[in-house]
Amino acid sequence: MNSVPHYFVAIPLPDERKNYFKEIQKVWKKRLPYKQWPHREDLHITLKFLGAVTDSRRKQLEEELSMLENQRAFNISTGGLGYFGKPDRPRVLWGGVEKTDQLQHVYDAVEACAEKVGFQREKRPYKPHITIAKNWIGGADTSVLKEAMESDHRQEEFTVDEVVLFRIHPGHSPKYEVAARYQLKGKGI
Repeated sequence: MNSVPHYFVAIPLPDERKNYFKEIQKVWKKRLPYKQWPHREDLHITLKFLGAVTDSRRKQLEEELSMLENQRAFNISTGGLGYFGKPDRPRVLWGGVEKTDQLQHVYDAVEACAEKVGFQREKRPYKPHITIAKNWIGGADTSVLKEAMESDHRQEEFTVDEVVLFRIHPGHSPKYEVAARYQLKGKGI
């Protein structure tokens, strides 16, 4: 049976930031009980999860997303740790992402493009992050999570100069494949 592939739109991380977050994974994987620790190559900042997308709809979306190439490149900082969920059941461990006006502008543009081809707008406020681990399986003292949040995690800036449409390949590692790239214009406001 042929299933419809799933996609999402994201900002890829430069190698230096991937390496940084991979090191954080190595440290905390020994002490925090998560089922999934994403592959280094799969680390990214999600802009829009799309789910199942047919080929014809994907082509329409790719055409709409090409307008992102009118956006300007910009800098953001990443670093620090946080989580989604309750302290006794933190479903996602994430790396922090500075929420700048430029990032919000690109996020809004992606939402508008997706809406034009029939995807629903996200109703929750945008909370940019880098998923470090997910699917908490329990069994750890919550003081370990607190220790992770308080540990020293340096903030570093990088230039966001592209947005990518990724295809998801469940069961593979890494599991995200670039389907299309959109280069942002040279640095500026």
